[in-house]
Amino acid sequence: MPTISKKSAKKAWAGAIAEPGKEFPLTQLPIISGKIPDGLRGTLYRNGPARLERGDQRMGHWFDGDGAILAVNFTDAGATAVYRYVQTTGYKEEAAAGKLLYGNYGMTAPGVFWNQWLKPVKNAANTSVIALPDKLLALWEAGFPYALDLQTLETKGEDDLGGLNKGLAYSAHYKRDPRTGEIFNFGITPGLNARLHLYKSDATGKIIQKAAYSLDGIPIVHDFALAGQYLVFCIPPVRLNFFPVLLGSNYSDALEWQPQLGTQILVFDRQTLSLVSRSEAEPWFQWHFVNGYLDANGLLIVDIARYEDFQVNQYFKEVPTGESHTAAQSTLTRIHLQPQTGKVTTIERIVDRHCELATVPQQNVGQASRYTYFCSFRKGTEIGKEILNAIARFDYQTETLVEANLKENLYNSEPLPVQDAQNPDLTWVISTIYDGNSHSSEVWVFDGDRLDEEPVCKLALPSVIPHGFHGTWNPA
Repeated sequence: MPTISKKSAKKAWAGAIAEPGKEFPLTQLPIISGKIPDGLRGTLYRNGPARLERGDQRMGHWFDGDGAILAVNFTDAGATAVYRYVQTTGYKEEAAAGKLLYGNYGMTAPGVFWNQWLKPVKNAANTSVIALPDKLLALWEAGFPYALDLQTLETKGEDDLGGLNKGLAYSAHYKRDPRTGEIFNFGITPGLNARLHLYKSDATGKIIQKAAYSLDGIPIVHDFALAGQYLVFCIPPVRLNFFPVLLGSNYSDALEWQPQLGTQILVFDRQTLSLVSRSEAEPWFQWHFVNGYLDANGLLIVDIARYEDFQVNQYFKEVPTGESHTAAQSTLTRIHLQPQTGKVTTIERIVDRHCELATVPQQNVGQASRYTYFCSFRKGTEIGKEILNAIARFDYQTETLVEANLKENLYNSEPLPVQDAQNPDLTWVISTIYDGNSHSSEVWVFDGDRLDEEPVCKLALPSVIPHGFHGTWNPA
């Protein structure tokens, strides 16, 4: 019987991360099929870990990769795009050295043991972006944002937003109120008990208000929900055991699933940033919130992508190798809770399909949204061995699910619903697609109401865009 080589056993998605993403300058994008809608005018920005190796060294976790930004401009003259790495301090140092120098979430600094303290963590600027009037911010979990030029993506440097003191972090998962323009975000600083820092910014990104609260131990806090007049945090029962880190372990491996702690729920007032309630619910894990709002009865409704445990972290650790084997399923889940007590009244599984990188139209953030768009797996996919390969829309009004029909070996990014500039009732859904059959990347535009039909437009990109995380739309 012939032996199957390890390389040939890899799934098609591995091709997108087999080598670092290749930058390209501002380039006109050829239309493969269809046409760009007349009311789609603005810029799509996407961020993700595009370099998972340096020299002959592979990074330890998907979260460790160096961030690169894709900008796709939709204009009357067609579509153009530019793709550039964020020139962080650590990126430039490692590029000059030709090797990895820093530790990160899933790896310790290479070389002698004391590098673990001398070069502990590199700001990878690889998770999300926020478009401000005068700059683009590349966001990461545990440091300052990096400011970039909105058009050229030239890196300007770290930005304290007029309020980040040394040592503070600015998370990748901000929430922008579509009515007021206010931006809410948070950061975690570690300690025996971590501190949760809350930030409120005006529409320019400048921080105008801050508050800080003590947490129990050092948990993972990746995201939160803006829900009407509240900010809602659900803190899963994952805690960092600092002793293995002191002895040479990386942060990812030192995180422990402790279901006996339950999920802690913190509700804050968005105006004062003061704590309204603190409570505990059954254990679960979520990376991402979908949305939140206050219903007619004054109940908080919060939607999350819920995992039953923390196995997903192991799956993400396997991704940079190009082969994964850990199954971790998340489902779109709705939580009802009393804001004044934090008490959870019901937890409801909305749809029994894998759900990640879920979004609602930007104009609905913090308020009721009829539709949720998310990434999933095609039916028949062996979860754990594949990467996200389906786009879905759930309609809360009709309780129906519609899926985009992606063929085999096609892999999508987070679907971004975009409001048409000429007709506010029209929604376009944009996603970057990696085609593992032809080893190429494309930008697809779907009609939000006809997600299960052919895209209205497909655009070819000059080089492969590695699988990424989050993006945003900046209307013209």
